[in-house]
Amino acid sequence: MMSISNNFVFKALHVVAYIIFIGLCIEAGGLLVNFVFSLYKPEMVENLYQKLNIVEMYERSQWNFFGLYSFILVIAILKAHLFYVVIRLMHKMDLSKPFNSFVSRQILKISYYTLSIGFISHIGRQLARNLMHYGLAIDNLNDFWADSQAFILMGAVIYIIATIFKKGVEIQNENELTV
Repeated sequence: MMSISNNFVFKALHVVAYIIFIGLCIEAGGLLVNFVFSLYKPEMVENLYQKLNIVEMYERSQWNFFGLYSFILVIAILKAHLFYVVIRLMHKMDLSKPFNSFVSRQILKISYYTLSIGFISHIGRQLARNLMHYGLAIDNLNDFWADSQAFILMGAVIYIIATIFKKGVEIQNENELTV
């Protein structure tokens, strides 16, 4: 049975997860709007979300522009989807019986999304570093992949937890069959 303080903490974390999810959705939407405006009305970009203006890159190399922006958009969308999965897990999880196949699958998904965000961020950062050698100003993009190592490490830890959870579900199912 869950205590009142644990229940309060769980509900508070649920609210925090919703707030983060909404913030990440706004960020992904803002970046998508920036992308569209940078293609069709580049003079407006400086007035938009995060003032992400890489129109100069578009003028010099459309491939590099689309490549970097693709990384930025994919990372933003994956982060939002990651928290959607977290919210779904928190919403459907029964804390009195947490070891079930749904929870195990969701934790595994969370680890995959977290690892994906980390690896894609790392690749995006390396691509951006390579473009710096061609004289392209990409300093304003560093915030999008600054935490790639943290996501990779966190994804690895969550994967280990998912593996432990999966084994716990298997042991629980075996115990239920033998009783």
